[in-house]
Amino acid sequence: MVEIRSLPWRRWVGRAIGLLIFLPFSYFAAALAGGLIPANRDWTPPAQGLAIFVETNGVHTWIAVPAVTPQMDWRPVVPAAHLRNPAMAGNYVAFGYGNREFYLNTPTWGDLTVGRALGAVFGNGPSLMHVYHERDPKPGDDRRPIILTSEQYRRLSAYILASFARDREGRTRPLAGRGYGEDDVFYEARGGYNLFRTCNQWTGSALRVAGVRVGLWTPFSQSVMARFR
Repeated sequence: MVEIRSLPWRRWVGRAIGLLIFLPFSYFAAALAGGLIPANRDWTPPAQGLAIFVETNGVHTWIAVPAVTPQMDWRPVVPAAHLRNPAMAGNYVAFGYGNREFYLNTPTWGDLTVGRALGAVFGNGPSLMHVYHERDPKPGDDRRPIILTSEQYRRLSAYILASFARDREGRTRPLAGRGYGEDDVFYEARGGYNLFRTCNQWTGSALRVAGVRVGLWTPFSQSVMARFR
C-alpha cells in the first residue's frame, strides 16, 4: 500500500500566505488592465449634444443627467416628492449604485468600520440606487462633462432605468426618509453588490452601454475618472 504523507504544516502556512498575497495582487492587476484597455475605442465626443457629468468623491462615482429632455423625463421616476425637501429638486439628477449596508450606515467616512468595508467588498449583499438632485452643475476636477448624442443618451437612460427595482405598478421604490440630506434619496435597486460589481463598475457599464470610451472593467473611481481628465 502506498503511504500518503501529509505536507508539513509550514508548507501549508507558506501556501496560504502566498495565496493571500496573490489574490489581492491579481485583483489590482486586473483592475489596472481593465481601466487601461478601452471599450468603444473609436468613440469621439460629438460637437453638439446633451451634456452629462461623471462625478466622484475620490472613492465612489456617479452620473448626473438633465432632469428633463426630449429623450427622457426623470421626474416621474425620481419625483421631487420623494425628497425631504421637494424644493431642492434641480435641473439635473445624479445616479449612483452601491451596497445597501454601506450606503445606509456610512453617511460619513467617520462611520466606516472594518466590518462594513469588508462586507461591501467581499460580500454579495443587496444594492441601492442613490439619487441626488442638483442645480446647474459646473465642470471641475471631480465633475467631468461628457457630450452624448440623442441615441447615446437614450441607451444611457435605459441602463439607469433598468437598475431600479419596481413595485407591481411599475413605480420606483424609495426608502422613505432615507437620504444624507434634503436633496437626495435612496431607492431599491436590482442586482447584488460585490467586488466585481462595484459602484464604479456600474458607472463604467453605464458609459460603455452609451458608447463612451471607458475601460473594459472599472472597479475603482480612478478607473473611470482617468478617461475624462
